[in-house]
Amino acid sequence: MNDLNTIISTFSNEDQQRFINYLEKKNKRSDTKNIQLFKHLLNNNLNSNDLCFKLYGNHKKGAYHALRKRLYQSIIDFIANASLQDEKAVDMQIIKYILASRTCLQYKQYKVAYKILDKAEILATEHYLFSLLNEIYHTKIQYAYGNPSVDINKIISKFKSNQKNHQLEDQLNIVYAKIRQTLNNTTHKGNIVDFQTLLNHTLKEHNISVNDSMSFKSLYQLVAITSFSAFATNDYLKIEPFLINTYKSLIKHKDIEKQLFYHIQILYFLANTLFRNKKFNTSLHYLNLMHEQMKEKRNKHYNTFKLKYHLLLSLNFNYTNKQNEAINLLKPYSTIKHNDIETILDIRLSLTMFYFQKNDLKKAYTLFSKFYHTDSWYTDKAGKEWVIKKHLIEILLHIELKNIDLVESRLLSFKRSHSNYLKEINQQRALTYLTLVEDCYKNPEKTTSEAFKNKVENAFEWIDKTREDIFVMSFYAWLKSKMENQSLYTTTLTLIDNIKNVNT
Repeated sequence: MNDLNTIISTFSNEDQQRFINYLEKKNKRSDTKNIQLFKHLLNNNLNSNDLCFKLYGNHKKGAYHALRKRLYQSIIDFIANASLQDEKAVDMQIIKYILASRTCLQYKQYKVAYKILDKAEILATEHYLFSLLNEIYHTKIQYAYGNPSVDINKIISKFKSNQKNHQLEDQLNIVYAKIRQTLNNTTHKGNIVDFQTLLNHTLKEHNISVNDSMSFKSLYQLVAITSFSAFATNDYLKIEPFLINTYKSLIKHKDIEKQLFYHIQILYFLANTLFRNKKFNTSLHYLNLMHEQMKEKRNKHYNTFKLKYHLLLSLNFNYTNKQNEAINLLKPYSTIKHNDIETILDIRLSLTMFYFQKNDLKKAYTLFSKFYHTDSWYTDKAGKEWVIKKHLIEILLHIELKNIDLVESRLLSFKRSHSNYLKEINQQRALTYLTLVEDCYKNPEKTTSEAFKNKVENAFEWIDKTREDIFVMSFYAWLKSKMENQSLYTTTLTLIDNIKNVNT
């Protein structure tokens, strides 16, 4: 997907109509083809050659590429203008106050200038705009000599305090960038790292204390870093209280309406953490809040988050005995094109898992067969763990389909590709699990025996069920279903139900 298609894919239905209206007003000639091209790109069902022929009746590549370039520039202008109207009103008002005050100062109208700067300071303080506050205090200090009633020491004190806040925001931005880059290398390249040590070291290196007063963006970045830490360590219970308490602070933040994108992202982090902690009702509560925010400002960010929202909603449905609703919710999204490739892949793998748990093996296999890219490609797009889950599901699927030859080859391939990595990240239990799976399919008659149950019981170092990863539990459920001679989905729900009295 190229840049033009990627941007267009984020447009809501209302954005699309507003952009078409924008082009209609902008076009000075009736034969301009930019609206036609935009509508064709929305459908995204023609390649460049077909589009060129559709528009011009021949293959005028030069004219076609010039049209695309003009449309791209129009989209950039449209987005920029919309952003200025929707989000930058406060910033622009403060800048106007600063400029107006400086004009007054040039004419030595000091009292008037300081009254204007006071208004700018109140507004900038409310919205945590540290860089603009820096300009305000700088101007007040510079011209303090012309206004004897001004307490210059008080202004200097405010200026220094604001500098600390500004520096904190900058430092946290650096930490956020470093953590994201490290996580990307860990997830997508298989690099090994002690994430908690890295996080603590990075925060200490940049002298960041989470107790400092922070802007909305900084608080979002802190929430994001904490969520990344949980993702890397699979310890979502530890971060849950922090996320909930931080969100309670955030909803009182003066800047919350301006920071809609970050607000939606934080609600997603919360809902996902609660899902991973098997607290489905509370997860659904935050998902509802997320959906409400997605519809704000004329569905401004709806397209950006719709895949993540529907995926997490379907997962909550699946683990609360609403499997058909989960499947019906995801089916429309399993075949669409979207620039969020990672979530598209998660949707397809999750839907495969739903079909598998339902024992609808034909549909599961049909959907799984569409994963035709190399492991390297999937690792780059979705991460090493995703690839491991994909291979485990494939092995279980071939066992159920009795594709014995394929089972053997996939087992060998898995061990060859992932054994060293799993040992390095201290996840040998995945290899232990695979050994038990192999026993299961080679000696199915023994899986219900007490000897095999004892073997499974002694094979793992069990952790508290409230802390155990929900997807790990789902894989274990397959083993347990064989031992108990029950359906996979029933077994999965029973395992989850055992901790519902603890998690609400």
